[in-house]
Formats: sequence, structure tokens, C-alpha cells
Amino acid sequence: MNCINFVVPMNPCRCGYFPDRKRCRCTTGEIQRYLGKISEPLLDRMDLCVETGMPDFSLYGRGDECSAQIRRRVEKAVRIQKKRYRKESFSYNGELPEQLLHKYCPMGEEEQEYLNLFFEEEQCSMRRITRVIRVARTIADLEESECISEEHLTEAMRFRSVDRSYWGVSL
Repeated sequence: MNCINFVVPMNPCRCGYFPDRKRCRCTTGEIQRYLGKISEPLLDRMDLCVETGMPDFSLYGRGDECSAQIRRRVEKAVRIQKKRYRKESFSYNGELPEQLLHKYCPMGEEEQEYLNLFFEEEQCSMRRITRVIRVARTIADLEESECISEEHLTEAMRFRSVDRSYWGVSL
């Protein structure tokens, strides 16, 4: 399986200010047409969909971790994944086939129920659930956790919140 990584930056509307209606001058139709360029099935195929706001300059230099520390955590998570999948034809969580999720993404009963609730409330596809589980597995790896916790699932689900912010609500 080939994994293609790419980043797709996108404004929420043509002018870039929606949902701030004090600054955004786009009509509802213009916003819907603009967002319509990206379909929900395409969004389902993206692992992470994150909305970013204007940076707060007062936070500059106040990070908990420096880039070098983050890099070391990521490199360790990559080593964990390569070791876990050493007998498989893939090396990373992003390549994990759906049929092997139960084997490599252990969750307790509470986590399964939580995921089921997300599935039902969000009315999302199994493709999106699979991606949420893979991202949660990666978050667990970054924390060096064998099992996926509810916190890992919650964080992975937050990486999908932009879907409902723009594509799941009426303007």
C-alpha cells in the first residue's frame, strides 16, 4: 500500500474571514460554493483536518516543548511503529489495513462504546472511523502507550472537528 502525504491549506471562504460575519462579506451562496469544492468523501480520505486561527503573539516562545524535543518524540513513535509492524508489509499506522485494526489498536469496552457514540452522533462513515482509530494509535504511540485510551480517541476526533464546523452546518 502506498501512502501519499500532502497538506491542503484552505480558507473557509473566498475572503478568508468566515465565520466572522463582521469581517466576512461573502454571501451564503458564495460560501457554500467555495466549500463545495471539497467534498465530504474527499475529507473522509484525509487523516487530519485542523482549523488554525490567527496566532497570538503573546504565546511566542512559551511552548512546553521545543522543536528538538518534539522531533525526538516523533522519531521514537516512528521506531515503535516500525517495530510493531516488522512482520507486516507496512511500517506505519497510516498504512494499517482496516482488517488489522483490532489486532494493532487495542481498546477497552469503554473506548469501544465511546467510538460507537461518536459514529452514531456524527453519522460518519466507517472510513472516517478507521482514520480516527489510526490517528488515535499514533497519539498513543507518541505517549508510549500500548492501548488506545478515551483521551487518545478524543484528541483524534478533534482533528476531524472542522468537517462539521463548515460542511455539517447550515450557514
